[in-house]
Amino acid sequence: MSDPLYQRYQAGLDAYRRHTCVPPECTLFTRCPEGQRLWDQFTRAQDAYLKRQRSQRNR
Repeated sequence: MSDPLYQRYQAGLDAYRRHTCVPPECTLFTRCPEGQRLWDQFTRAQDAYLKRQRSQRNR
C-alpha cells in the first residue's frame, strides 16, 4: 500500500502544476495568490514526508 503522506505531497505538486493564472503570473520566483497557496501546501506536505523519512532512517 502506498504511503498516504507521500501521496499527499505528490498530489500537492500535481495541484500546483495544474493551476492556471491569467495572465501567467507564476514563475520560479513569484507566484499568484492561488499559486502561492498551492505551493505552500505542497512544501508543507513534502517537508513532513522528508522529516519522517529522515527520522526513520536514523533509528
